[in-house]
Amino acid sequence: MEQNSFISKIHFISIGGSVMHNLAIELQSKGNYITGSDDEIYEPSAGRLAKHKLLPEKMGWFPEKITTDLDAIILGMHARADNPELAKAKELGIKVYSYPEYIYQQSKNKQRVVIAGSHGKTSITSMVLHVLKYNNRLFDYLVGAQLEGFENMVKLSEDAPVIIIEGDEYFTSPLDRTPKFLHYHPHIALINGIAWDHYNVFSTWESYVKQFELLADGIPKAGAVIFDETDNMLHVIGQKGRADVAAVPYVAHHSKIVDSKTFLITEDNQQIPLLVFGEHNMKNISGAKEVCERLGITDQGFYDAIQSFKGASKRLELLGNSENVNIYRDFAHAPSKVEATSNAVKQQFPNRKLVACAELHTFSSLNKSFLSQYGRKLNSADVAVVYFNQHTLEAKQLDPLSVEDIKTAFKRNDIHVFTDSNLLLEFLLSLNWTDANLLLMSSGTFGGIDLKKLVDDLLTK
Repeated sequence: MEQNSFISKIHFISIGGSVMHNLAIELQSKGNYITGSDDEIYEPSAGRLAKHKLLPEKMGWFPEKITTDLDAIILGMHARADNPELAKAKELGIKVYSYPEYIYQQSKNKQRVVIAGSHGKTSITSMVLHVLKYNNRLFDYLVGAQLEGFENMVKLSEDAPVIIIEGDEYFTSPLDRTPKFLHYHPHIALINGIAWDHYNVFSTWESYVKQFELLADGIPKAGAVIFDETDNMLHVIGQKGRADVAAVPYVAHHSKIVDSKTFLITEDNQQIPLLVFGEHNMKNISGAKEVCERLGITDQGFYDAIQSFKGASKRLELLGNSENVNIYRDFAHAPSKVEATSNAVKQQFPNRKLVACAELHTFSSLNKSFLSQYGRKLNSADVAVVYFNQHTLEAKQLDPLSVEDIKTAFKRNDIHVFTDSNLLLEFLLSLNWTDANLLLMSSGTFGGIDLKKLVDDLLTK
């Protein structure tokens, strides 16, 4: 199927996914007739689908929606292989795409750039998009978080010569257990770090690393592999000889912190003020700069743009602050991310007490066999807090966890452990917040805590 092909009537199975609902909205905006189903849809997907009149009237699967006048099905990862709508589509011989396959089909004639890695890929993708937009470049994209200045997380057009894709290593669909990023066939791949945090998908470190090696091996001649030189495994993958493929290593951009504000230091000693901070973000900036350079952005064009980059949603997002308190939210949940994010806040504000609160929410983080990977990852926190929900453990059919299990895994006997969100709230409100920062790290909701109210309560204490 070529870009701008005959497809006009498309049905989404599992339309509520973060990328799926954005793709549905984008395709509808291009004049396609879009329908969809799902068994549960959460915010912000539900509200955004409703706004565009794409929210299913009823939750569930309805095989009667699958008819011969459909041009294609786009299948989300969260549907099951025995999904009744999928079975009907197969019976009728309707073409079924995963969303990575569909994105590739729509970008065959474009230069494809994939940003991959265990941590930071959303931030790097967001930086690249911000710089390209600032410099008035024409581009398509797929990114995993809402960005300021971008209405949608997916854009597909006829005329953009390049597409920037955030590519993850999770399985493509219930029918396809290869990583999503392998379907994009990039000309340029950036891999920013490899940290084993998908225990439920890749049961061994070796099988996890192999996926990134396959991504790098698939780069065509005249392409490039951009990689974090300080990551031992990436150094091996990146420097592997590939005929006519450029190996482009990078390290953290030179920077300094002055009065809790970070400045980039350029080769000609310019000081570039930033709105983001942390060693991991200095690496992200270097990686984004290498990508942008290959897309024709000058150094000055990059530095002019990056000063106004505020970060992606839930990536060291400032929820509120006063004269001596900052409250941040971050998507960090994997061990490497928890460590990098808490280190960043402590280094930016060395004279403030850091209260770092991590929620164990994913299958890996709640698995006793994986839990030890969190050893010492909260050591930069002055007050370390861990929350997990017993109902989440039961829903994922995992063994119970005790307070001692958490203390042993994190290697901190002084860690505060909560399984009740109300008790967690009471604890946070009881602390002295003079010259202190709060960092909330989770891919969940801390048991439904009202973060806006928490922020207001802490800042008015």
